[in-house]
Amino acid sequence: MPVRTAETRGPAETETLAAGLAARLAPGDVVLVSGEVGAGKTTFVRGACRALGVRGRVTSPTFTLARRYEDGRVPVSHLDLYRLEGAPPEDPAVLEEDLGPGRIAFVEWPEASAVPTDPGRIVARVLLEHRGGDRRAVRIEEGAA
Repeated sequence: MPVRTAETRGPAETETLAAGLAARLAPGDVVLVSGEVGAGKTTFVRGACRALGVRGRVTSPTFTLARRYEDGRVPVSHLDLYRLEGAPPEDPAVLEEDLGPGRIAFVEWPEASAVPTDPGRIVARVLLEHRGGDRRAVRIEEGAA
């Protein structure tokens, strides 16, 4: 399992790092994205989405649980499980379409709830940490099933 670490000095660098990962993704892949509130999880996902051809606005799905982006080269789902922390297990069927084999899925706060997908589809785990100001430490573990 290759592990890559980097320190970014602003949102543009974080997005560029995500674009590098996105270049290796295929439909059916799931990427888990962790970090504290404000660590840059959505910024990372935005960079990956841009690399996948998504042109529309990419925002956190905290209050909607999931956003779907259909305008790129491949359909993308962006999930945020933060609201599910401590809640009874979610019916897996609710997220089935967002985690389908024809989509690339990015899951923020995966530790808040079980991600209802085949663990073999989880191709990377990303951890973002504050380093002061706009700097972030980013750890990407690929092949992280």
